[in-house]
Amino acid sequence: MRLRWDLFCSVVDNYGDIGICWRIARELVSQHGQQVRLWVDDLESFQRIWPAIALGCGLQQCEGVEVRAWSTDMPEVEPADVVVEAFACRVPEAFLLAMSARSPKPVWVNLEYFSAEAWVAEHHGLSSPHPRLPLTQYFFIPGLGAGTGGVPGDPAELATLRQFQVDARAVSVFRSALQIPQNPGLCVSLFAYENPAVWGLMRALAMHPQRTTLLVPEGRVLAQVAAFPGLDPGFARNPQPGQATSVEHLEVRVLPFLSQDAYDRLVWSSDINFVRGEDSFVRAQFAGKPMVWQPYLQNDDAHWHKLEAFSAQYMQGLPVTARIAMSEAWRVWNAGEIKPPAWQEWLGHLPEFQSQAQSWAIWLETQPGLVRELVKFCVSKL
Repeated sequence: MRLRWDLFCSVVDNYGDIGICWRIARELVSQHGQQVRLWVDDLESFQRIWPAIALGCGLQQCEGVEVRAWSTDMPEVEPADVVVEAFACRVPEAFLLAMSARSPKPVWVNLEYFSAEAWVAEHHGLSSPHPRLPLTQYFFIPGLGAGTGGVPGDPAELATLRQFQVDARAVSVFRSALQIPQNPGLCVSLFAYENPAVWGLMRALAMHPQRTTLLVPEGRVLAQVAAFPGLDPGFARNPQPGQATSVEHLEVRVLPFLSQDAYDRLVWSSDINFVRGEDSFVRAQFAGKPMVWQPYLQNDDAHWHKLEAFSAQYMQGLPVTARIAMSEAWRVWNAGEIKPPAWQEWLGHLPEFQSQAQSWAIWLETQPGLVRELVKFCVSKL
């Protein structure tokens, strides 16, 4: 069934919110033949991850998706068959009134963040009647296992990335374009929020017997990386894309800010990925490489519950010593502690982490996909 969709995205966490919404919109169109109108309140952030997006354009078409600038003077439009509020954003009151006047009423979805916590299966699909209007909102919560909203990931896109990952020439061309050495040794990508723990990681990598290249796209953690003791002081003052500097066995190389497609390829061609938030976190899981996750920091410490729930499933099957090493490294990273010995221990278990990450990626592709589950859910409510 071909439905019309209104997908609303408020850009809060820099790029993760729009990154996920853009993947969902594209998959709805390309894989399920849906008609999608994507409302975004920050086209500048959107353009950074997808350069084809034009700034200052209230209405544009991109990849088969109708992209609308969402502002306070939102135009009057007829609500679509499905209205999705992504990640706790709220549609304007006037749009709600238009939804309530529509017959039949739209399927109204509150799309939550992905989580491995036990409560997901208990709350996914629950309804919440509006207190004043004849509308009912449904909670759609991505997660792992039965009873959840599934895992974000377009099967066609994943197949393309899998092909890229095993194509040595394609990887070589990609690295050349970013001035990444063709033989980088241990290749580590670092996408993180500000974090004092990065110095402990860098000290361990510098002492690691294998030559290591740390790839850092322009972003929030770069200033801390550049200030690491022993690096070129000039580099520390003003790190720029294309620059590189070394200390002992560690080379630090700055990459430009990457588009969504380019960042995916960086993750899939690196040996280790440090990721944050949600979008890069899910991409790294499918890449089948050892990773370290930094959830978005929440004032009520809810990020620790998300971390613990996911790690409990992700680390299953690892030998006890490897599981302890991974758990401690993830804890140190998220606590912001400078502890090189934790990373030295973690590096000693890389072969086990690699095997575990590959097994996890294979299992993850057997799980229900978020967009497919979302389409089925909305069709069932019409």
